Amino acid sequence: MIVLMLMAVALVAGLCVLAYTLAVYALPFMLGVEVAKWAYASGSGLIGAGLVGLVAGAAAYGLLIVLFMVVRPPILRLAVALVFAVPAAVAGFALVHGITREAVPSEIWRVLFCLIGGGITGMSALMRLAGSTASTSV
Repeated sequence: MIVLMLMAVALVAGLCVLAYTLAVYALPFMLGVEVAKWAYASGSGLIGAGLVGLVAGAAAYGLLIVLFMVVRPPILRLAVALVFAVPAAVAGFALVHGITREAVPSEIWRVLFCLIGGGITGMSALMRLAGSTASTSV
């Protein structure tokens, strides 16, 4: 049982690092997936839905870059960064919940781990976005 818990902690830590690396792209990716699902449901076919989703995701990421280049006040940049960091925190919460569902028997501890993982992922995405704005504003 101890080995299983240690493996779960190591796996959660590894996936949090992965989520940290990909957290900036959580909103464009999920937007692309949802647009692709909508396009597929409207009858565009698998390839058409994939292309529409890819364009929507790229447009969302392009909008992030354009907003960071255009918006100068720090409070507005923080608002833009939060719009992109909150889905990353939700993705981190869901990621940790999916991993710890079978490994952590206590619901309270599972939720606590999920909140910590989601918070760390969201804060890391926010810091990563804030770091990219500091380098572009010089």
